[in-house]
Amino acid sequence: MARLGIHLRLGRVATLPTVWSNCLCGWLLAEAEPDWRLALLLVGASALYVAGAYLNDAFDADWDRLSRPDRPVPAGTISRVEVWQWGLTAMAVGLATLACLGRAPAALALALALIILLYDATHRRFALSPVLLGACRALLVLTAAASPTGRLTGLSLWSSLALGCYVVGADFLARKQTADTQPSYWPCLGLAAPVVLALIINRAEWQWRGLMLSGVLIAWVLISLRLVYWSPQRNLVYSAAALVAGIPLVDLLAVCGGPGMTGLIFAGLWGATRLLQRFLPGQ
Repeated sequence: MARLGIHLRLGRVATLPTVWSNCLCGWLLAEAEPDWRLALLLVGASALYVAGAYLNDAFDADWDRLSRPDRPVPAGTISRVEVWQWGLTAMAVGLATLACLGRAPAALALALALIILLYDATHRRFALSPVLLGACRALLVLTAAASPTGRLTGLSLWSSLALGCYVVGADFLARKQTADTQPSYWPCLGLAAPVVLALIINRAEWQWRGLMLSGVLIAWVLISLRLVYWSPQRNLVYSAAALVAGIPLVDLLAVCGGPGMTGLIFAGLWGATRLLQRFLPGQ
């Protein structure tokens, strides 16, 4: 059980439901019916996410020895070489799995893997590393959108961009401020991108649904930010985790609720993320 706990921590599995949400969002934006390829997509995307999480610790081992000695590698519970092996193996599995879906998703998955590596290698030194993290999420949605048809629609491109802006805003908010500094408001511009897009594109019978789901996302963002802007005791860790958990709500807005009872799946992925965050560290 102790060994399992180490791997759960290294894999940052608390956030894994948001990866599945991105996959479902991209698939629905392609207007495709679920089939066996969706399961393949979920497996491949999960493997790439876990690979990025492991390789993050592999690249950060020296930094963690000084700043986070409780992480598995500096704590001595697992070797750096083993973390490299697990991470690279997971990445190979993810790329091989997504390559089975066709040329377009394979090319996008390769681009995603390269951005993951670039982010892991540079995020401690590169001031704009949140942009790379946002690009990872955008590419994941595009990979999912290209999987059923091999093509990308304008809506999938704009929706992936809006999600990327949301992630960039959330990551900048978590990284660039401390409990002792006056919080900046400009990261909220990125958080607002999905709502702005929904207000622009939704018309006719979709307009009211878009407004309602925009209200849900806005309410969650405000709840997440309350300990940043409106509390004497700031808790950036809580706010960052809550904003990440809101990714399924961003995806739900992107598909404007989706067909049938799909909205319940996104709500369940949001709830699963919040539940896992209570027991497993996200960083």
